[in-house]
Amino acid sequence: MSVLDDARPGPRLYDVTVPLRPGMPTWDGEPGPTLKPLKQIGLDGEPAQVSLLTLGTHCGTHVDAPAHFIPGGAGVDALPLDALVGPCRVIEVDPAAEGRAVIEPADLAPAAGGVQRLLLKTPSGQFWADPPFRRDFVGLSGAAASWLVGQGVRLVGIDELSVDPYDADPYVAHLTLLGAGIVILEGLDLRAVPPGEYDLLALPLRLDGADGSPARVVLRSL
Repeated sequence: MSVLDDARPGPRLYDVTVPLRPGMPTWDGEPGPTLKPLKQIGLDGEPAQVSLLTLGTHCGTHVDAPAHFIPGGAGVDALPLDALVGPCRVIEVDPAAEGRAVIEPADLAPAAGGVQRLLLKTPSGQFWADPPFRRDFVGLSGAAASWLVGQGVRLVGIDELSVDPYDADPYVAHLTLLGAGIVILEGLDLRAVPPGEYDLLALPLRLDGADGSPARVVLRSL
């Protein structure tokens, strides 16, 4: 995670995008990103460098489309831009402090009401410093997902690779949020972001019909 324009006066820009690199944490055995040269300057007379990028649609910081879990659901190219761009709130939640492994409505209610875009900063965000994939990350309960739907939230983000706990069966939080048309933003790096109000810019690749896409995500302090 990096802070952009940190020395300049005025609002601060936080790049909360996880760098795509070999060896990064990826979902339980999925291959990580690779970048291989197709053309190299000076090789066979080539004047330019061109590379081949290979990665999964849910690698690193990414957006989930309804098609990820809902048969016939919309692809990432159909997501509304006005849900991905606009005011948001970062809140810090730690259900482990209450002896729980999942986020419940009571963890959200004090700070999450009245917002359309909500980003959840959890203890699991520290796992980005530890390359192996960890299964013990914090996720939303089904009740918490339903509570967010009832609040009229349009986008929910979290600092791990899934809004559901690893062993969720079925993936209730995904099904509840995506079924209600709520955009899911996963794999954020919020470690250096204080809780508070920000402007959000989260732009996935415009992949026709895809179930998700990596995204570059930036927060601007207000």
